[in-house]
Amino acid sequence: MRSSRRTRRFVITLAAATSLACGALTAGAASAATPTPGGGLTHPDQDHAGSAAARRTEPARPASAPAGIQGLDVSGWQGDVDWDSVKADGAKFAYVKATESTTYHSSFFPQQFNGAHDVGIVRGAYHYAVPNKASGAAQADYFVDNGGGQTGDGQTLPGVLDIEDDPYTATDGTDECYGLAPAQMVNWISDFLSEYHARTGWNAVINTFTQWWNDCTGGSTEFAAHHPLWINNHGDTPGPMPAGWRTYAIWQWSDTGVFPGDQDVLNDDLYTKLLAHER
Repeated sequence: MRSSRRTRRFVITLAAATSLACGALTAGAASAATPTPGGGLTHPDQDHAGSAAARRTEPARPASAPAGIQGLDVSGWQGDVDWDSVKADGAKFAYVKATESTTYHSSFFPQQFNGAHDVGIVRGAYHYAVPNKASGAAQADYFVDNGGGQTGDGQTLPGVLDIEDDPYTATDGTDECYGLAPAQMVNWISDFLSEYHARTGWNAVINTFTQWWNDCTGGSTEFAAHHPLWINNHGDTPGPMPAGWRTYAIWQWSDTGVFPGDQDVLNDDLYTKLLAHER
């Protein structure tokens, strides 16, 4: 019961801390949309939160889960999830990939997103960014229209901008930064976050890893004050934070474990920090 109360407190607090003051929240559709890979996306089911960090390193796996509220993230790569088993294994929250660029919506999103909710696991949606395919605002709109706009019900976490290495460098001829200079990348991220906020009233979480952020944004500190960090670092510690953040809200600490997909933990200290931010 204590764990359940802490999880409910997290959802309510995170909603309050990331909502517009006195702003009404806009509910987005969490229903299925027809998947349309296209747009030069050759393997969107394989692109998921933390996939770039996992490709870059082969760290030692922690012997046990870090302290905190335990959860997971999944994508189309996992297919249908047995949420009853996930809950029985102790998961309290789950993030689900909804979209990539403006041409892909996961066909497994409804089962994953609604299934977590149906067994009492708080859930959230994330968008896998491909900045050289469409503008930040266009990708934010696509995300909100295809599952990322569900907010304000006390059981849904803020949407996530997942931004990491370009997974299509072999075909698009760019680099891990999508061919964008740091100033261009910062502008792209700002456009996405601003449009998501305008559409939902929430400040999105940012999912990234430190090396990519510092290289591809030039170590920007522009977003840390208002956007919680979900850091990808598979190992015994979350490692150094990207420029601007002093700590993480969520840590993806492994790509294998008791839950399907990636293993995540919520920082217990987030409660106090969000309450202070609310004031």
